[in-house]
Amino acid sequence: MSNSLFLDNLLAALYDPLEPVWLKSGGELTIHGDSNATAIIPSIAPGNFGSKAFRKEFDLRFAYVAGAMVGGISSAEMVATLAEAGLLGIFGSSGLPPSTVEDTVVGLQKRLRLKSFGCCLIHTPHDPALEQKLVDVFLAREMNLVEASAFLQLSAPLVQYRVTGLAELPDGSIFAPNRIMAKCSRLELAKRFFSPPPEKIVRALVEKRLVNEREAELARHIPMAQDLTAEADSGGHTDFRPAITLWPSMVQLAEELTEKFDYVQSVRVGAAGGLGTPAALLAAQDIGCSYFLTGSVNQSCVESGLPPKGRELLAKASQTDVAQAPAADMLEIGARVQVLKYGTLFAPRAQKLQELYRQYGSLDEIPAAERASIEEKIFRKPLDAVWEETEAFFRERDPQELKKAENPKHKMALVFRWYLGQASRWAIQGAEDRRTDWSIFAGPSIGAFNEWVAGTHYANPDNRKVVDVAMNLLYGLAILKRFAMARDLGLIPDGLPLNIKPLPPEELAEYISLI
Repeated sequence: MSNSLFLDNLLAALYDPLEPVWLKSGGELTIHGDSNATAIIPSIAPGNFGSKAFRKEFDLRFAYVAGAMVGGISSAEMVATLAEAGLLGIFGSSGLPPSTVEDTVVGLQKRLRLKSFGCCLIHTPHDPALEQKLVDVFLAREMNLVEASAFLQLSAPLVQYRVTGLAELPDGSIFAPNRIMAKCSRLELAKRFFSPPPEKIVRALVEKRLVNEREAELARHIPMAQDLTAEADSGGHTDFRPAITLWPSMVQLAEELTEKFDYVQSVRVGAAGGLGTPAALLAAQDIGCSYFLTGSVNQSCVESGLPPKGRELLAKASQTDVAQAPAADMLEIGARVQVLKYGTLFAPRAQKLQELYRQYGSLDEIPAAERASIEEKIFRKPLDAVWEETEAFFRERDPQELKKAENPKHKMALVFRWYLGQASRWAIQGAEDRRTDWSIFAGPSIGAFNEWVAGTHYANPDNRKVVDVAMNLLYGLAILKRFAMARDLGLIPDGLPLNIKPLPPEELAEYISLI
């Protein structure tokens, strides 16, 4: 067989990841098996990737998670659709009142019955009472998986959630009904999540009778989080860490702490931040990550809580069409989020407010011309009127904030946070009169995804369905993995271009039916 014909046949075979390729000396290949074969490139199904233990624990077909996105952008419909397809979705509860979160949890439990799904618990150091209210909801409704996001340190409500209900089974193993999937990008914080719950916090919970003595004793033998998502350059709260250095260090840490604490089951690391193409998933897979977690790409799907025009902006973005902005909930400490830059002026306007916050001690210190400018271009109303709205909100929500606002610097922070918080709501509501102020969390992965699907059925965001996106990423990963094997065997020349495009819905449905 000529080298050219062999390569053509090999490439054709590799593009069908469900069929093994048998290779014989002399360049002959077959997909039907041969006892004289000298090498084999096995079939690979999407369910082969990631951790088997992870899939088993959550009863999933695929080690794939769609992470939480603020204000219900990762909607109940998105979560349910994923669960029904054997994938894991996390409801974006941050920014929503506890009553809405509770209603959503109840509705999803009724629809999905025993299928797994999760709910976001975002760290709110400026409002610890809110964190406690959400934990109370999760415990009351037996919501057994939370994604712990944006935590700077372990909080009492989070520890309470993890420790409540711990029990020893007849075989001596520990039953932990409440599971935490942490999300972070710093090794020092990951160590805390991979360690047992802090003894000091546990004892304080015992004293308050929020957990009992037996639960406290068993807490010494389990990690705070069995799973931790190593979040690289993502949308939303992020440290903009490079995935290629973050993921391996987190995987190594998990191995070290599993051994140190002698856990019965290894703690696991998932990959997030930058997962917008099959090649990115391949990198995470080869590094040893237990699951893949996507975010930005899901926002542009039809099940997203974003309105159509917001999804259109995402679908037009390139990898460089994202920018840094101050975090609405952590303005004072300088925390940053990554947002969409394309089609909106939110990032520079938010940055302007943070600069003013750093420069001045109160609203009254801002020069008159500067104040008039932000009132006209950013707030579109007098700052005194913004404060009246803010004051009314906190009078009902958290009167303690008004006491803090007796400090002029804190009052300025609350006024500026009004704009930062409203900008996300305007985007979710599709408020046309504030379109240039829309704040949409997004990382460069959305641009990479757009490049991958350019010229295909999925270039139009109206054709993007969250399960189709997930399965196409996993399908492409399977092909890339087989190409890597063939390249390692020296069967594919260097520099050979690969044309791995997503399957259209009809072909994808046929592929899924075979796995």
